[in-house]
Amino acid sequence: MAFKPRDLKEVPSVDALLIELGTGPFVQDSLTAPVGRNDSWAGATTSGRKVFVKHLIGPEADVRVRMHRLLSFECFAEGLPTAALRGPAFLGADEASALVAYDYVDNARSGAELMVDEAFGPELAENIGRAIGMLHEAPVTGLAEFDQSPPPHPSLGLLQGLPMSVFESMSFAELQAWRLMQTDAALGKAIEELREREQGAPRVPSHCDLRVDQFLVADDNFLVTDWEEFRLADPARDVGAFAGEWLHRSILDIATTRGDSTFTDIELTHETVLSRGVEKMQRLLPLVRRFWHGYRQVRPRMDVTLATRATAYAGWHLLDRLLAGASRATRLSGIERAAAGIGRAALISPEQFVTTLGFEELPEAAGESPGQRNEAVGTSLGEREAAA
Repeated sequence: MAFKPRDLKEVPSVDALLIELGTGPFVQDSLTAPVGRNDSWAGATTSGRKVFVKHLIGPEADVRVRMHRLLSFECFAEGLPTAALRGPAFLGADEASALVAYDYVDNARSGAELMVDEAFGPELAENIGRAIGMLHEAPVTGLAEFDQSPPPHPSLGLLQGLPMSVFESMSFAELQAWRLMQTDAALGKAIEELREREQGAPRVPSHCDLRVDQFLVADDNFLVTDWEEFRLADPARDVGAFAGEWLHRSILDIATTRGDSTFTDIELTHETVLSRGVEKMQRLLPLVRRFWHGYRQVRPRMDVTLATRATAYAGWHLLDRLLAGASRATRLSGIERAAAGIGRAALISPEQFVTTLGFEELPEAAGESPGQRNEAVGTSLGEREAAA
């Protein structure tokens, strides 16, 4: 999705950076603005080269640390294996103006488009797992160049109360979502325990803000964007985020015909939500198993509790998606509440959901057919959510 870009006359430093990088300025008529929280421009330059420029926006201190993380990743990426998770080709930056420039990736589709069109296949999922594993396994030198602070979310502070400035800026749906979480003692305890386990986990190079819409896929190649949260962190965050994306999609699809051979207009009672949720999970969660298989191929000696922490982070991912959706809505929908309920269950009792999400040996290795495993996938999660 793209919109009309901000007028470059208001940001002359953009063309100044491109001239300095040797591409020449943008051709105005070619510009689009990909959707995102930052200002951005994509299009052809006078040299004929297509580029993408991002302008980081926000409080000055926040922009400064995001720029530092992003540039630390670009330096680190120079030594990564070709098959490791990486971003588009980096052209350069203007730190004072908070600008970064990349080669534009032609003919690419986002992972979110592929997900919705049911074109995100198991081979792609496995290759992404392998690429993330290689990022996590990459040796680290020069620790001073890396942000080693823990990621801010899930925030224990916000679970206690919202600052007035934050409260006043929120939609009614966001306030609904925060009220649900702040009044849930079991959820608060689970998040506190997860943050404690994170402190004792190995820290590796991690993206820390992974979503399928950040993947750019062209033919057999893929890249990932938005490295502003890159740091040394618990690898379970990236693994859990990928699993959480598919768990979230499976819940949202309850109210759609996506993946159905036949579907009639029925009332979505609690029972039908659970039964359709089981069906959707059986269809989509095998992609998480293929991702996990690829990940384990390059990280066979990972710490033994990573899968449990990843499951908890997958649960948190659904709550994070609840908050993201609420920022654009006036009320929480029933499907969003159902997704949050599944996420809550996985966060509170991650040990019970590890195998449900697919963080285990492949079914063939355990002597179980893929069909048998798929049948158990959604049933387990649906039954436990109903009991929660």
